[in-house]
Amino acid sequence: MSTMRTITQDELGSAEVLHEADRPRPEPLPTEVRVRVRSAGVNPVDAKTRSGGGMAGVLGDPPFVLGWDVSGVVEQVGFGVHTLREGDEVYGMPWFPREAGAYAEYVTAPSRHFARKPTSLDHDHAAAVPLAALTAWQILKDTAQVRRGQRVLIHAAAGGVGHFAVQFAKHFGAHVIGTAREAKHEWLRELGADELIDYSQGRFEEQIGDVDVVVDLMGDEVDSTSTRSLDVLRPGGLLVAVPSGVAPELVQTAESRGLRACPYLVEPDNAALTAIAGLIDKGEVSVAVEEVLPLEQAAEAHRRIEQGRTRGKLVLRVSS
Repeated sequence: MSTMRTITQDELGSAEVLHEADRPRPEPLPTEVRVRVRSAGVNPVDAKTRSGGGMAGVLGDPPFVLGWDVSGVVEQVGFGVHTLREGDEVYGMPWFPREAGAYAEYVTAPSRHFARKPTSLDHDHAAAVPLAALTAWQILKDTAQVRRGQRVLIHAAAGGVGHFAVQFAKHFGAHVIGTAREAKHEWLRELGADELIDYSQGRFEEQIGDVDVVVDLMGDEVDSTSTRSLDVLRPGGLLVAVPSGVAPELVQTAESRGLRACPYLVEPDNAALTAIAGLIDKGEVSVAVEEVLPLEQAAEAHRRIEQGRTRGKLVLRVSS
């Protein structure tokens, strides 16, 4: 049986539980493709799942292989696949929230969980896109249905999801407000942010108002960010909270004030990935990668992402 190199874990815990191990190389079922992974993106949900939060309840008990962001090359197609061929360069977020195993040399998944990667990006940058960009795109386009002239507030605007949300909100014609440390303000303005607030220097709810949509990428676990965000919404405004969801009490509070609050979870989306690739190749959307680390340094990537200071994304290079 052919094997592949992976980063796995046998128990829940700190970054030190991640270690290298060989696993059987997967075979594609009908309608699936096998992709040789060139690069894998690292996301906060990876670190949360590793320690017992995030998607750990979906994955079950270890051992499991983390990672959902994939960029690579189709190596084998299963029966019934008509959209991709061997040799195609693809990117995607397969299986989320079930185990995809992106921290590995190969993954298999339904062919429509992938899309052709942006031609203007190398695999390292393409791997930084799927989960973060799909999260931002689906919130703004599908959930909030952001339209021209609306005011959109994005918390953690300089992060993986945040820097895409800034660009997509601007693409949809919104007035974009972001929270981030001052050192990242100039960069965020280049991405299209109209107003920026340094959350470390004052309460954002005392500086802005009349917001139509809040995209909260921090959650109430961080200084009650979701609850405080209700204070900046105009009547009928929407709060979308990503990391920790929305407590029933917050929903009730929002409704009592004529507001809306909802949680959000991203899902695989071939059509959106194709649209995003088009924007990237047109130069309308840029991808920020802070650093590319070798696969064997996955634990270091997790330690870095847990510090919460990453500009854009961290990526693991799996193969060349």
